[in-house]
Amino acid sequence: MEAQAQGLLETEPLQGRDEDAVASADFSTMLSEEEKEELKAELVQLEDEITTLRQVLSAKERHLVEIKQKLGMNLMNELKQNFSKSWHDMQTTPAYKKTHETLSHAGQKATAAFSNVGTAISKKFGDMRNSPTFKSFEERVETTVTSLKTKVGGTTHGGGSFEEVLSSAAQASAQSSGGGPRRAEEEELQC
Repeated sequence: MEAQAQGLLETEPLQGRDEDAVASADFSTMLSEEEKEELKAELVQLEDEITTLRQVLSAKERHLVEIKQKLGMNLMNELKQNFSKSWHDMQTTPAYKKTHETLSHAGQKATAAFSNVGTAISKKFGDMRNSPTFKSFEERVETTVTSLKTKVGGTTHGGGSFEEVLSSAAQASAQSSGGGPRRAEEEELQC
């Protein structure tokens, strides 16, 4: 008999479909008129209390705003303070610290790698400039410029630096191809 009693009385909480069945049940027919009147009175009283609590809460919120205004606290200051606190809290987390350390270490390695690449490139250019091939090219350009100067009527400076030779070669080329600067000016006037 005890086993049958346990089967009839469930000790489990209501499940979703059980709650739906209870919600759709009409208990008003099971209540007496006196119980209905008591529940209606209690309902009115609860609604009045909720309205009063809302009014009290609203008054307290207004008072809070007034106090904050008197203290010079405004929404922007609060947002700044909240942001600063959140930023500080985030920076103190182990995940942030670990990420910061990793990125910092990676940045240091990247800086060192770029520095090494720059040094290697500089060394290669230096080696290239000192190579016999480049020296031979430099001498050929110098010889060509000197011969051009001689043909055009310029004087030789006994070599000069590579930059001077290139500059004078460009000037000599401009003079020999266009008839000089005067001819260019005359052509501009005719247009």
